Amino acid sequence: MSTTSNIATVFLYPKQSPGRRLFALWYFMILMTAWNIAGHTFLGFEQAWAHPVVAVLAACATQLLLEWVDARSLGRKPRFSGSVANFINFLPAPAISGFACAMLLYPNDRLAPIIFAAVVSIASKVLLRIRLANGALTHFLNPSNFGIVSTLLLFPSVGQAPPYQFTENITGFWHWALPAIILVTGIIVHGFATGRITLCLAWMVAFVVQGLFRAWLAGNNWYVPLMPMSSAGFILFTLYMIPDPATTPIAQGRQVLFGASVAFAYAVLQLLHEVYGLFLALTLVTVVRGLLIAVGSRQPARKPPTSENRNMSGQPRKPQLEAVAAS
Repeated sequence: MSTTSNIATVFLYPKQSPGRRLFALWYFMILMTAWNIAGHTFLGFEQAWAHPVVAVLAACATQLLLEWVDARSLGRKPRFSGSVANFINFLPAPAISGFACAMLLYPNDRLAPIIFAAVVSIASKVLLRIRLANGALTHFLNPSNFGIVSTLLLFPSVGQAPPYQFTENITGFWHWALPAIILVTGIIVHGFATGRITLCLAWMVAFVVQGLFRAWLAGNNWYVPLMPMSSAGFILFTLYMIPDPATTPIAQGRQVLFGASVAFAYAVLQLLHEVYGLFLALTLVTVVRGLLIAVGSRQPARKPPTSENRNMSGQPRKPQLEAVAAS
């Protein structure tokens, strides 16, 4: 039997649906694979073909090893064991992180920094975890974003992939069509499977607001701080980086707060003239959110359910799961 329903992050999907989680993972996996093939074939990706290959292999190998170690330490079966389906469905999550590291970092011709980024991304999911209200352990840092930030800070010779590479070798109609395709594919998966459309919209609206404020503060034209929004890289960050279901809230109001917080952190970093503002802003917000959840989960347990908080069937509600979904 699949162990998907036992994964803590399932509770962070609409209706706590394992099917939605698997759909989202395979959807992202297929898109990332197609995008990397297209990017290295004709779009103009600056990295070598070897970079996504070694990144995905390193990420998957790390995930398999750490899952085996974690399972042994807790006396349970590894989530990839039991059937071929379990093993195959275990691989999209680490592969997505590997692809992201290879796409968004530029280490010149070196492979070691990309391998480092992929390994750190996956290791953060096991080594940096918090306990949810239902007692389950889960990671709170966006894996690929944390791996990218760690690499950029620890390897000064490694830079962020140039934004122009996503549309470098296409012109005319396709120069506009490709970002539109990215936008539509992201809206589909977040509307159908992850329930994070509100977060994406909140982030974009808040980004515009902070951009207009910084333009007014510096006396620049209003459109200058908004130029990043015109790139395919920004759309990628908006639809495939920020709304990671495992590390973002599911409650609509908290999605708005999360998106606005990332934009606010980005604005502060820009005013401080810090580079890699998008990645650093997301890291800071996920760290703060993780700390708040960890502190909240240590609060005294709620009182037993009364007649006022029973469901229509007369059974007690499940406040712990509701708390997880709202976080």
